[in-house]
Amino acid sequence: MTTTMERPAAAPVPPSRPSPWRSLTTTLLRWWRSLTAMRTALVLLFLLALAAVPGSLLPQRSLSQSQVTRYFAEHPDLARVLDRFYLFDVFSSPWFAAIYLLLFISLIGCVVPRAVEHARAVVAAPPPAPRHLHRLPDHRSLDSGLDGAATLDVVEEELRVRRFRVVRREGRFGPELSAEKGFLKETGNVVFHLALLALLLGLAGGKLWGYEGSILVTEGDRFCNTFQQYDNYSSGALVDAADMSPLCVTLDDFKAEYEDNLTAASFTADIQYGLAGSASRNTTIGVNSPLRFDGDRVYVTGHGFSPVFSVTFPNGDSFTDISAPFLPAETQTMSSEGALKLPDVPGSDEQLALQGLFAPTGSVQGGVLTSVDPRPLDPQVAVFVYEGYLGLDSGLPQNVYSLDQTQIDRGVLERVGEANLKVGESTTLADGTVITFSGIKQFAAMQVSHDPGQVWVLVSAIAILVGLLGMLLLRRERVFARTAAGPDGAGTVLTVGALTRGSADTAPRFTALTDDVAAALSRRARTEENHRT
Repeated sequence: MTTTMERPAAAPVPPSRPSPWRSLTTTLLRWWRSLTAMRTALVLLFLLALAAVPGSLLPQRSLSQSQVTRYFAEHPDLARVLDRFYLFDVFSSPWFAAIYLLLFISLIGCVVPRAVEHARAVVAAPPPAPRHLHRLPDHRSLDSGLDGAATLDVVEEELRVRRFRVVRREGRFGPELSAEKGFLKETGNVVFHLALLALLLGLAGGKLWGYEGSILVTEGDRFCNTFQQYDNYSSGALVDAADMSPLCVTLDDFKAEYEDNLTAASFTADIQYGLAGSASRNTTIGVNSPLRFDGDRVYVTGHGFSPVFSVTFPNGDSFTDISAPFLPAETQTMSSEGALKLPDVPGSDEQLALQGLFAPTGSVQGGVLTSVDPRPLDPQVAVFVYEGYLGLDSGLPQNVYSLDQTQIDRGVLERVGEANLKVGESTTLADGTVITFSGIKQFAAMQVSHDPGQVWVLVSAIAILVGLLGMLLLRRERVFARTAAGPDGAGTVLTVGALTRGSADTAPRFTALTDDVAAALSRRARTEENHRT
């Protein structure tokens, strides 16, 4: 008796786990494919447009620090919350830069391979005709009295007249013809996305090599294109102060015109400009008519008033015709607030400062000065005079358009007088100092901008429109034709099929083509018959 022993079943082999490097590579590749998908690019483009909305609705520090300051004064709690999310510096915020960079990478990974593929398709021959032409959306069979080659000659002629690329082949199912046109539609698609990529490059270049600064310039004053003179400025990471053009601008006169409802109609500034140390030229600029000089643009972005004062001290010393810009607190009536700081009081260690409200057309209501018109019809100023230590030599930065309230609260600055003054009126302090409201000057808020990518952006924007028109107006069409012997070997049966992308109703175009082919076949057949007889 033979005894068989059963062998124990082999233990299942656990599947081998991929190496950490392979897992990392697979994960990164999956992320890359997701990032470079067209759907992701569209989502990022939408997010970029959505992120730009706060930059259009809220004042931006790069454009107008005074408007941001006014927003903080009107909505202090809300402004602090918004500022935490960089909503007053939208276009330089980290989250906007992140969306911008992701969109840039997504477009590169999406568009460049597509452009290469399209370039290959442009030089490639039209594909062979499918086996079953009658399954195409548009198809038709025609009887021809010509042989197969002559029939395809007629079809080729009609297609070349319509600017098709045509290829003849001896296919597996008989002589055939393939034709296509409308590559410009896909070219427009590629141009659109490449131009969008170029637009982002131009914007990035403008940020890296560009700069802008804003300054308030009172009539008769002059400034030069240096960062030290601007009230607010920003520059790209690759900008060097030595690269800035030595442009200098002098404001000779400023004019503001108003509609009947007291809204501003136009701002114009008569200026002198030129390079430092060279002769100046005269011109007039406005809100939509900037000065363009050596790659720089000088804009007028706003205006206001600079009250002029004269201060005479008891010992006879005086400051005459000194002024400082008062920033508009109300754009409708141009009521403005500001401060004038005098660093040295002759014969004293104290310093003098004026702070107050300017009204272009003043009206005192309940003891409070207000303005009822933005035009300077009756200029008045309500001033508060302070004496003490201003901290101008402390080395600490401070706002030149207002006094430090903490110094007033600590008693470092003491109020020594106040008055409502019209032009020509004066007030006398207890120590005999006379302060006179001498008149007004206007100031222009000017912005100097240098953007080396602006031409690139303009060309890219035009290319985007051209590509978009190509995408919307052109069609991608393919036409296939095959001949076969007719019934009982008499004549030829021509089968034509078409495939069109980018158009919903293709039947009329296909019918017109086949009707022309049928008519041409009939004419050619009659001609050959006449030659034989």
